[in-house]
Amino acid sequence: MPHRIIQTIVIAAALLLSANPSLASDKKPEAPGASAGSAEKGAKAQKPAAPAKNKAAAAAPVKLVDINSAGKAELMKLPGIGSAEADKIIAGRPYPTKARLVTRNIIDREVYEKLKTLVVARQK
Repeated sequence: MPHRIIQTIVIAAALLLSANPSLASDKKPEAPGASAGSAEKGAKAQKPAAPAKNKAAAAAPVKLVDINSAGKAELMKLPGIGSAEADKIIAGRPYPTKARLVTRNIIDREVYEKLKTLVVARQK
């Protein structure tokens, strides 16, 4: 009985893993009525999508603020953090995770949602 359950799980996992590559194809369907020859001409005439990728790559990566070592001025630059919140963050250090800002009632959940991608809690 346990052997049959394990065998069923393995088969189900194999089916799920084999289905994913077919769902992630990058090919876009052609316009109705377009032939293969006209599709090649259209592809050559269009500009490549590289400039759009270059703009995204050119954007400067966001510098994460470490809540365990940042100064008051740096913390106050974060959205929703004022002088009082910055003082609370500094007084409650060290934080094992950035989520502790909410669990220790340092900041509200709404404020945390705004800044969770901008902060990190590095350990020494």
